[in-house]
Amino acid sequence: MADDVKVGKLTSFPRSVKLKPNETVVFSWIVFKSRAHRDRVNAKVMKDPRFANLDMSAMPFDAKRMIAGGFKILVDG
Repeated sequence: MADDVKVGKLTSFPRSVKLKPNETVVFSWIVFKSRAHRDRVNAKVMKDPRFANLDMSAMPFDAKRMIAGGFKILVDG
């Protein structure tokens, strides 16, 4: 959860999600063994009936403002 996340002049976490005054930014990540492993896990998640019937309007956040992506390791150490 955001602790020291200032609004940038050109871009920032708050700008990227059009943060409102009464909101905070939450950032999380999952580390997978490989992209293939990620794909296998995501396929299982999508088959889970609890996920299939998920009411996104009941979430405590606006899911349309979520940002997701995959990344390769640039620096490891």
